[in-house]
Amino acid sequence: MEAPRTPDHFPQLEHLGDAAPHVERILEIIQHIDLFEDFDRNEIEHLASYMICFRAPAGTEIIREGDPGDFMLLLIEGGVEIMKKDTTGVQARVGVAGAGKTLGEMSLIDGEPRFASCLATSELVFAVLDREHLTRLIAEEPGIGVKILMELLMLLNQRLRSVSKQLMQCLEKRQPRIS
Repeated sequence: MEAPRTPDHFPQLEHLGDAAPHVERILEIIQHIDLFEDFDRNEIEHLASYMICFRAPAGTEIIREGDPGDFMLLLIEGGVEIMKKDTTGVQARVGVAGAGKTLGEMSLIDGEPRFASCLATSELVFAVLDREHLTRLIAEEPGIGVKILMELLMLLNQRLRSVSKQLMQCLEKRQPRIS
């Protein structure tokens, strides 16, 4: 397989090549990566050959809310703050993510604009899987491709259930109980 090309999304960042040299680190943090918990070493090595890695300095905005997106990130080293604009346009921190977390899965799947921004809180090394390489992975390695799609589906479903639960709790707090 040819090496993945540098995506236009990160022209200002240091391009580190494909993720194959980072397989050992990915395997070290795999217990923290829900998305890849059912993958064996060989499958991770194959997947890594479809991903490209970058290094970003602290303070870099690696995902911007509202931008188009067709890729997800796997954080290998460092951390990010996840920021979301409120209804008045003011950014608020909604979370943090560190090594072993994935970001951008929704846009990888549906191509819709980014839901939130992600800012590097320290030097960051991350791997990118874009839709083009996911499609190629599915065609060339169907077993791994189906496995990653199923894991993405389960991850997104878990997030949807969590958000639905939070929404119901908010609604229950707002509505007085009728006795």
